[in-house]
Amino acid sequence: MLEVCNVTKSFGKNVTAVDGVSLQLIQGVIGLIGHNGAGKTTLMQMMATLTRPSSGKILYHGTDIAKSPNDIRRRLGYLPQDFGVYPNLTALEFMQYFAALKGVRNPKRIAELLELVNLHEHAKRPAAAFSGGMRRRLGIAQALLNDPDILIVDEPTAGLDPEERLRFRNLLSELGLNKLVVLSTHIVSDVESIASQLAIMRKGRLVAFETPDSLLDKAQGQVWGAQVSSAEYEWLRGGSVQVLHAQRQGDLVNLRMAHPHAPCAGARLVEPNLEEALMTQRYALTEVAA
Repeated sequence: MLEVCNVTKSFGKNVTAVDGVSLQLIQGVIGLIGHNGAGKTTLMQMMATLTRPSSGKILYHGTDIAKSPNDIRRRLGYLPQDFGVYPNLTALEFMQYFAALKGVRNPKRIAELLELVNLHEHAKRPAAAFSGGMRRRLGIAQALLNDPDILIVDEPTAGLDPEERLRFRNLLSELGLNKLVVLSTHIVSDVESIASQLAIMRKGRLVAFETPDSLLDKAQGQVWGAQVSSAEYEWLRGGSVQVLHAQRQGDLVNLRMAHPHAPCAGARLVEPNLEEALMTQRYALTEVAA
């Protein structure tokens, strides 16, 4: 459906935000993961036709979207990282305004989407008075107005409380059953249970494109748990052992570590989670941990 072909985006002579990225994206939820500054937002802006690649192409059903942007825009929904609202419009008026821009003339569609994102009871409230989480939900509602085939959402759970984050993840998971959803985040837990594939970026480059199960399989036998003294913890941390998680419990420290073999006496193999799997593969996601 969407093919990224050796795409590079440079700003000036010295800044390369995206460096030779190639991807083939089909239906499902694609998690775009990387630390802040990895190039995720720039790549998504190019997918959304907001900016052009410096080199390379992005094809939608074989058509270069830089040359024919309207082909994809008609089938695209986009939620940027910084989503603003018009201060004098209610949520309903805001949706009506965007519906007019997108050529959507069915008022029932607006009502259905406000209910989908749990804002139907607040439809006549000024959107400027909404919490950050409510604004993100309004943002996803406007992105779905034209029933897009491709939904691009940039850091959609930023600022959401745990309940809203869970609701948002469930919504995106459902949408991914019959759409292409590209979701960027630097919080691995946001995509752990919903992504069909993960595109991992570092310093503008794509370093891996794999399924979550594949990454977890690669990490089997490399993640260890142990309870150690504070002195032993300091010794382990200063050596070749990669400490993934440490939690103090009285005079002891509960550890989860990455190592090819048992890193200390009493260490036992544990099931890795997705963030730990990424760490064991040396994808430099230490900046991702939230």
